[in-house]
Amino acid sequence: MARNIVISGGGTGIGLAAARVFAGDGDRVLLLGRRREVLEKAGVPGAEVYAADLAEPEQVRAVARFVAEEFGTVDVLVHSAGGNAARAADADAGDPLDAAAHNWTGNFRQNTLTSVLLTEALKDRLADPGGRVLFISSIAAFRGSGTGSYAASKAALHPYAHDLARQLGPRGVTVNVVAPGYTEDTDFFGGPVAEARREQLVAETATGRAGTPGDVAATLHWLASPAAGHVTSQIIQVNGGAERGH
Repeated sequence: MARNIVISGGGTGIGLAAARVFAGDGDRVLLLGRRREVLEKAGVPGAEVYAADLAEPEQVRAVARFVAEEFGTVDVLVHSAGGNAARAADADAGDPLDAAAHNWTGNFRQNTLTSVLLTEALKDRLADPGGRVLFISSIAAFRGSGTGSYAASKAALHPYAHDLARQLGPRGVTVNVVAPGYTEDTDFFGGPVAEARREQLVAETATGRAGTPGDVAATLHWLASPAAGHVTSQIIQVNGGAERGH
């Protein structure tokens, strides 16, 4: 039986890979993101798209109304929207305190608030029982990111997920977090990673390779399956062992 899948950040990278996996099952997929043209070019068979800034409450309310009218129930909610505000061209411009405020505010808006607002708007529509909420965190949440703000904004999802799992558990809804390590073929770095940096990141893994969006999508797909019905309030790391260090 086809399920209703809502994926934020579904036009690129991990979100797109997940959308393709669920669409391959015959599920009905809704792609959310700020840029409609990116969503439409994603080429996910049968997917519907809705453009919105998920850090803006009024726009999230509009998304919720659309979901209510077009889908009704949400079986799986995947949060893949986000980015690193500290990588923006103007991230270090001006006074250091202004730059810090820009980066920390930007990262919490992109990575934390988008997930929280969309979840709060749709949680009453989650399938009862059987609903799934899946957040994308990062290896940075465990060991920092060099800027602090990105790592903190991802780490903030962990206690929120734990609280949500307890809240929604009695309804038969599970809530989990997937924390990838270095993953290629995404827009996260804004372009190719320098070869020396790439070699360093790959060397940190036990598997000797970079992660792919498909690695993360496969984990999300399993967590959304009936086989994972007793798995909730967990942080699943998909990083080839890199978080353990050397």
